[in-house]
Amino acid sequence: MSGKIKVTQKRSTAGQLKNIQASVRGLGLRRIGHSVVVLDTAPIRGMINKASHLLAVEKA
Repeated sequence: MSGKIKVTQKRSTAGQLKNIQASVRGLGLRRIGHSVVVLDTAPIRGMINKASHLLAVEKA
């Protein structure tokens, strides 16, 4: 791991469980279409897995 990945929010967090919303916010995403580049670590992967149905992930 320990590379970088680009995470993009593709769907809204409205109506999602609070822990899923918190995971998306924890990744630094604020709105649909917003992208961030983050380190590929185990805690980040956990947040991505929790909200995977809302996100798109690619190598940076």
